[in-house]
Amino acid sequence: MKATHKLFYLTPLCALLAAGSVHATDGYFPHGYGIKAMGMGGASVTMTDNAFAGINNPAIAAWAGNRTEGGLTFFAPSRSMSRTGSGFGLDASVDSDKNLFFVPEFGYNQAISDKMGVGVTVYGNGGMDTDYPGGQINCGQGPANVLCGKDRLGVDLMQLIVAPTLAYKLNESHSVGISPLLVLQQFKAYGLEAFSPMSSDSANLTGNDYSRSTGIGVRLGYLGKINDKFSIGASYSPKINMSEFDEYAGLFAGGGGFDIPENYTLGLSFMATPAVTVALDYTRINYSGVPSISNPSTNMAPLGADNGPGFGWSDIDVWKLGVQWQAASQWTLRAGLNVSDNPIQSRDVTFNILAPGVITRHLTLGGTYAMSPTTEVSFSYMYAPEESVSGTSLFDGLFMTPGAGGTETIRMSQQSIGIQFGWHWK
Repeated sequence: MKATHKLFYLTPLCALLAAGSVHATDGYFPHGYGIKAMGMGGASVTMTDNAFAGINNPAIAAWAGNRTEGGLTFFAPSRSMSRTGSGFGLDASVDSDKNLFFVPEFGYNQAISDKMGVGVTVYGNGGMDTDYPGGQINCGQGPANVLCGKDRLGVDLMQLIVAPTLAYKLNESHSVGISPLLVLQQFKAYGLEAFSPMSSDSANLTGNDYSRSTGIGVRLGYLGKINDKFSIGASYSPKINMSEFDEYAGLFAGGGGFDIPENYTLGLSFMATPAVTVALDYTRINYSGVPSISNPSTNMAPLGADNGPGFGWSDIDVWKLGVQWQAASQWTLRAGLNVSDNPIQSRDVTFNILAPGVITRHLTLGGTYAMSPTTEVSFSYMYAPEESVSGTSLFDGLFMTPGAGGTETIRMSQQSIGIQFGWHWK
């Protein structure tokens, strides 16, 4: 099958699958994109051995040659919450029931000339997906979930991005690239009935079907090969303005607004020996530019208003360190460390029961085995140890007398295993 035929058949398939993806690592962004990058802690902005230029650095497409790669990651997050010291018998401890997700990936790259490369990347940017069983407490009207709503409690956010890419070599050492970002996202929430009195539009607060939103953004990239051993790179995507989630206009600030935050990456790599490459990336994710994500949950305004309560997430810095070792002619091995800030403050614990993105450390391993001169299989493993944030419940003084809400704690740990098949040709 010719590579163009592979692209024709695989792109729509991966687009369909990626719509069901979920991540929650650096905030809600994945710790890395592409199995190879995942094995290196996410370090990728100067690495040219993959077809994921559309997300990692568009300028890579001028160097990646002719290749296509498709993979699948089995992602297993463990999320839980507890409440202690509350009045009226509202203490509880519960785990989210959704603990295994399948995250596909697809990348294609084509060298048009010795100076120009094109490609396309299809990926899930991230997501928040929790599903807590109901019936843990009684808020005065019978069994309820831990936020006093009916039955189960949870949210489901998914973001799919298709990124066609064009890159051009300015000379033998430097390239630039651009990737338009075509974005589709969908969301639903359930079990939030207790917050209806706080909503500007209670009919569009909770329990509706999936709401969909679209937007168009861009990612810009630069790659410079300073010499045979040292490379530098940069990638930048401004905030993507998305259409509103109309069915949740009474939940998200700005009448259902949920934009994708500005983010950028600076990186370098160094060939310590002919067989060992060390890469270091710094990423900044500016959650503060999206009110529905960054507004404090304590804001004294109705849910859905421009200044309505949000998740209270702060901007975060992410450091990604990776090592790649050409261990043998057929084997390449990788290891990495990803360390980030925690975007969640203790003030906002109650809202973040729905999205406990508290992870700050990821340890990774990976490798590639060359099955033939044109085919390879890659794998990755990620472990993120449990972390938690505790704070005073919003029930304190909101639905009860001050001091009766107790202390809430949200926790998360993660593991993932990924596999990818790749083809490259002249």
